[in-house]
Amino acid sequence: MALTGRFAALLAVGAVPVVLLGGEPGVAWAVLAGWLALVVALGAADLALAASPRRVALERDLPARVRLGETVRSELVVRNLGERMLRAEVRDGWQPSAGVQGRNRARVDVPSGEGRRIVLALRPTRRGDRTSAAVTIRSHGPLGLWARQATLAAPGRLRVLPPFHSRAHLPARLTRLRELDGRTPMLVRGQGTEFDSLREYVRGDDVRSIDWRATARRSDPEAPGAAKLMVRTWRPERDRRIVIVVDTSRTAAARIGDEPRLDTAYEAALLLAALASHAGDRVDLLLWDRRLRGRVHGANGADLLARMVDAMADVDAELIEADWAGVPAQVRQVTSRRALVVLLTAADSPGSARGLLAVLPQLTARHRVVVASVADPALADAAERRGDLAEAYAAAAAERSRLDADRVAAAVRRLGADTVAAGPADLPPALADRYLDLKATGRL
Repeated sequence: MALTGRFAALLAVGAVPVVLLGGEPGVAWAVLAGWLALVVALGAADLALAASPRRVALERDLPARVRLGETVRSELVVRNLGERMLRAEVRDGWQPSAGVQGRNRARVDVPSGEGRRIVLALRPTRRGDRTSAAVTIRSHGPLGLWARQATLAAPGRLRVLPPFHSRAHLPARLTRLRELDGRTPMLVRGQGTEFDSLREYVRGDDVRSIDWRATARRSDPEAPGAAKLMVRTWRPERDRRIVIVVDTSRTAAARIGDEPRLDTAYEAALLLAALASHAGDRVDLLLWDRRLRGRVHGANGADLLARMVDAMADVDAELIEADWAGVPAQVRQVTSRRALVVLLTAADSPGSARGLLAVLPQLTARHRVVVASVADPALADAAERRGDLAEAYAAAAAERSRLDADRVAAAVRRLGADTVAAGPADLPPALADRYLDLKATGRL
């Protein structure tokens, strides 16, 4: 049972006789007691006439998935199974991170045997599964004095996927990929390691591409005794293996700019996977700290990105150290062939990178390895400010952090791996460009 504000206001009216009949307290208190009894009787009668909140059927209409930052409609149908009119206030129990827009309460009047639809706009603020376990219904009587209340189980789940903002960089990278693949006319053709075809030389072609044996066999009908110059065309390698390892340990929880490192790593992994899938390469994803948190294997095309965002959705950074010693074995389980192994991790501190540096020789001995990390653009700004003593100390600390990151990057390169470091907005396209460079030079 619940009391309403209308009931409290009605009770307050009973204080008027006490004030007006202040000289005759016995009469005033008698009037007040009678008024109180009347109001309670009205409340009890109102409660008896209220429809039962338990004789209600609830139906949900909710999309299964939504990208972070997008708005989705949640529809709840309240169907009255009782015989009385249901005058109710309904509250859907979404957790705060589901991002209910507006007021999460609705007043409905549902005649017997009918239903009413309640629509909420949800704009989630976090990745993962956003849930509503129950719906609370407060059923009022005709006078609105007392109400019956019940909480009914009505499970609802909305999976919030990574936003994939970096897909805005995909069209430009696909254009470059088509140029490398020879499907767009260009003066200098991309050099891969797979021979494609022979064609006649045109002005602007690289003279190193001339095939002299083919030229000797190809006579020019317009100039007897002369031969046409023939050049070789190449295409980038296809069907290569790309293994993306995302570090989900404590360093991934640090916020750089407006988002955690892990979210930036997800953006970079999704852009690289979309690009590699269009290039005909096979992509596998591993989410790792001390255990395998998520894996996508054997997917391609549109199914690849769908499975990747689904695996990433509910994986957040764990406040534990990464066990890099287990990564080579995980990569071997994915593929026994030579692959491009991309490690998305923090590589800005010698202490936190010690485990990574210890296992890099095992990976570089069999694979092409790229270590991609998020650089903090605030360090560059802090290193340039020296207006007062506090800024000078901050500049010294920022410069020390930059030197540590440079030391780690130099150590990674000495061990045979490539490095990519950029700010949160620049890391996904920078990693995609490095992949295209490796593909163009035949180093995958």
